[in-house]
Amino acid sequence: MSPSDAAERSHGDAASALAHVQALYAEAVDGLLRALRGLLQAGGSAAAQPQRAFYPRVRLRVPQMAGAQERGDGPASYGFVSAPGEFETTLTRPDLFADYYREQFELLLRNHGQPLRVGPSEQPIALPFALDENTHYEAELDGASRQRLRACFDMPDLAAMDDGIANGTFVPGPGQARPLALFTAARVDYSLQRLRHYTGTSPEHFQRFVLFTNYGFYVDEFVAMARQLLRQPGQQAQDYCELVEPGHVRSRRAAGGELSVQGVPPARLPQMPAYHLVRPDRSGITLVNIGVGPSNARTITDHVAVLRPHAWLMLGHCAGLRSTQRLGDYVLAHAYVREDHVLDEDLPLWVPLPALAEVQLALQQAVAEVTRLREPELKRVMRTGTVASTDNRHWELQAFGGPSSTPRLRFSQSRAIALDMESATIAANGFRLRVPYGTLLCVSDKPLHGELKLPGMADRFYRERVGQHLRIGLRALEILRSQRMDRLHSRKLRSFDEVAFR
Repeated sequence: MSPSDAAERSHGDAASALAHVQALYAEAVDGLLRALRGLLQAGGSAAAQPQRAFYPRVRLRVPQMAGAQERGDGPASYGFVSAPGEFETTLTRPDLFADYYREQFELLLRNHGQPLRVGPSEQPIALPFALDENTHYEAELDGASRQRLRACFDMPDLAAMDDGIANGTFVPGPGQARPLALFTAARVDYSLQRLRHYTGTSPEHFQRFVLFTNYGFYVDEFVAMARQLLRQPGQQAQDYCELVEPGHVRSRRAAGGELSVQGVPPARLPQMPAYHLVRPDRSGITLVNIGVGPSNARTITDHVAVLRPHAWLMLGHCAGLRSTQRLGDYVLAHAYVREDHVLDEDLPLWVPLPALAEVQLALQQAVAEVTRLREPELKRVMRTGTVASTDNRHWELQAFGGPSSTPRLRFSQSRAIALDMESATIAANGFRLRVPYGTLLCVSDKPLHGELKLPGMADRFYRERVGQHLRIGLRALEILRSQRMDRLHSRKLRSFDEVAFR
């Protein structure tokens, strides 16, 4: 179906606009799948006839701004455009994003009083993005048939999925509408595919509150805590209802407080396995073990961001840089030194990463509740300060002397109190991609003071602190979930000329 085959229609109601998007998307994908089945049944020998389908698009025209809109009055930092003009975005997977799209549509209609125009775009849907995760068509075709397939269908185009909008570098061409959302439909589809690959779970299972960790010990504790929660009597319909693990292993509450487990764990875990403690409204908690290093931290947050989570937190281990710190102490980051280098081209180093008050307060409250400590005892186990992240795992082996700048000197000048390899990356990508972020680390070694992470010391440390640290993270996300989301999505994350979609 070409864009000209379906007329654009105006909607003054969010539900009807969403229904139109759903119908256009379903028709487009169904057409691609029918054409694919026909080609496969012919064994790929039929003459290649181009088969194209196009993403739905929503448009908004704002002829002028009212005074309240110009001032940005109201608690929300999103849901309105920043200037008069034409705005649009392409949309995908309205089944997965139905609630999110409906909310954005409602806000635009309420804030601007102008209809939304829904119709097909000129952006084609790549065939791999139209297939579910269980369809593997290429295995049935030889090399020549796969080439004919590529001639018949659109394939992913990287030019349609860069991060220019999110980075603030996108400039519309003459007569081109300005963006309504941070990500195009193709960019979203690309990340949904990558999430399956890296985490071993479907995007449908991701919850709106996310924990990142860099150690497998946290996974074991999370799974044990999740199963304990699911076994608790008196659970309500809005409470946690299942745990989903890699390989689509699903644990649900059964009669008598037991768990019903379905699915088979994969033979080997994916690169960054994800575990989802699910609530019916997707407001549960997802834990992702990202492993060690800023590259993984950047990769996973690039893709999780398209799901528009309400918050993500980093829970991990760090090197304590001060002599007064003890193993097992907590570090609440309120600033970051970025020596990770993986985001330098997308987010300049001169851009500060502000601490978000709602997240900081939730983490501090959670530490107090779980440890049951009050001031001044609380300050003895948790220090607030700057966290440095590096891409050099053996930074401490660099020479400390000489006139040139060394890691020890730089971290001292920055007033850093802890160092790891992921936290600044996760915070920086939260800032860049408008996802509320926070960091609570636990001191596992002090290399500058002779306390290295050795096996015996590490085992004792992990036994004593991992469970408590994870409970703090879970409690912090529960506190955030109880707040108004329009306050959590802070104006600190929004630029001068911001897109309307959250």
